[in-house]
Amino acid sequence: MSETKKNEATYRIRPARRQDFPFVREMLYESLYVGEGEEPFGREILDDPAIGKYADGWGRAGDFGVIAEKEDGTPLGSATARYFTADTRGYGFVAEDVPELGMALLPDSRGRGIGKTLLAALLEGLRDRGAERVSLSVDPRNEPAMKLYWRFGFEEVGREGTSITMVASLQNPSETDA
Repeated sequence: MSETKKNEATYRIRPARRQDFPFVREMLYESLYVGEGEEPFGREILDDPAIGKYADGWGRAGDFGVIAEKEDGTPLGSATARYFTADTRGYGFVAEDVPELGMALLPDSRGRGIGKTLLAALLEGLRDRGAERVSLSVDPRNEPAMKLYWRFGFEEVGREGTSITMVASLQNPSETDA
């Protein structure tokens, strides 16, 4: 898709493939926000159907994602979108025709602009596939993620527990993702 140079490290963004399932699952774990001083989740949380459904069976019809990787193919992070039904709704579900976004970077890849590039590529790909909106769920304490989503035009549409549900229109791209 594209190659970008940030902080002397070159990386590229490419479409996610079915064989990326192990990495998509790892990024699902990395996406689980843990506040400062809080105990991290055990990896068994990925076996919880409410969490695992974001990655399980990756590559099914409608799934779309992008992977950031080094020139040598070492993955750095991912941004994915998946459709859910009212019966299988995710935490950021708003409607069956609105894909739900998930995104994470490996810890050493954060704060280098890779997330912005990943999100822009994902939103462009969703637009190209005819999606009109995209939703997500985020812990409001995750300030870097909140700032990124606001920059891309996401707006709060609800709250549930410790999460905010946000939606962005894909019809009028914001300046930062154009």
